[in-house]
Amino acid sequence: MAGAATQKSTSSRGKSTAARSTRSTKKSTSSEPSVEQLVDYYRDMLVIRRFEEKAGQLYGMGLIGGFCHLYIGQEAVVVGMQAAIGEGDTVVTSYRDHGHMLATGMEARGVMAELTGRIGGYSRGKGGSMHMFSREKNFFGGHGIVGAQVPIGTGLAFNHRYRGSDRVSLTYMGDGAVNQGQVYESFNMAALWKLPVIFIIENNKYGMGTSVTRAAAGPSLAERGHAYGIPGEEIDGMSVTAVKAAGDKAVAYCRAGKGPYILEMKTYRYRGHSMSDPAKYRSKEEVNKMRQEHDPIDSLRRVLIERKVDEETLKKVDREVKDLVTDAADFAQQSPEPDVAELWTDILVEA
Repeated sequence: MAGAATQKSTSSRGKSTAARSTRSTKKSTSSEPSVEQLVDYYRDMLVIRRFEEKAGQLYGMGLIGGFCHLYIGQEAVVVGMQAAIGEGDTVVTSYRDHGHMLATGMEARGVMAELTGRIGGYSRGKGGSMHMFSREKNFFGGHGIVGAQVPIGTGLAFNHRYRGSDRVSLTYMGDGAVNQGQVYESFNMAALWKLPVIFIIENNKYGMGTSVTRAAAGPSLAERGHAYGIPGEEIDGMSVTAVKAAGDKAVAYCRAGKGPYILEMKTYRYRGHSMSDPAKYRSKEEVNKMRQEHDPIDSLRRVLIERKVDEETLKKVDREVKDLVTDAADFAQQSPEPDVAELWTDILVEA
């Protein structure tokens, strides 16, 4: 696979402070995050927001080809869940994946270079938006087929259990994918073998252009695992602290050997399904209402101000994030395109 080429020295993508992820390695040890941890969450979400905005600009300039699904609005989900896991835990997701990459600590330079099809990218310019990997960060993709990542995430959980570790697999999917048959095969297998997998349903209310209420029967996607004995919860996916608390509970459940867990994150995407989607199936008023009342970054900023974090501290974070994203975009545009010989790499493994 193209991802086999991703584990190159980071020197190929630069080592400047601005190029590296600003993501902290600190983990919360209590149910109430400290101010320092909240600032970390704020920074991590802002990195994703600004990165995705820049990606949208580069796409509009014709510098990003193919598909491009932005994560704007959903940042609290991946940041909160990443804060709940530890070293050795694994992550796999679908095609709306840039936020997950950045949250796991993958470099903004490498992700942006891959989006623009450059040799400095994580898959050396051959994977594009939906097919980046990093074994170093235990990130196993980015997958373009709806629901295809769910059996893979279940397999990662099987690996953890088989090796006798207490690691967990975070397996993300959308509200559209939850209706796919392979998802229920995965639920069944995970429940039978008590696999340590957390199935995270990112319910952003629309699968492509269809409202979830028109496509999914039943009152709650969180209940989809009940037939297999898998507990599930609905979580406010626009609140990073609510996600973190739910993540802590689910991770503890899995680490205790009790089997899989389902978290339905009620979240929202501000942009269309992909860059080619004008999103005419919903009103501007609906989108604006979500932005004004439930934006995860603005909400956390207000909390930080209430907890006496001064404006200058937040402005400094804003400047650092802006510099990081600008650096990533500059690096991506300066990185050369892959040589034609790259077409013949990563396509065969001699047994």
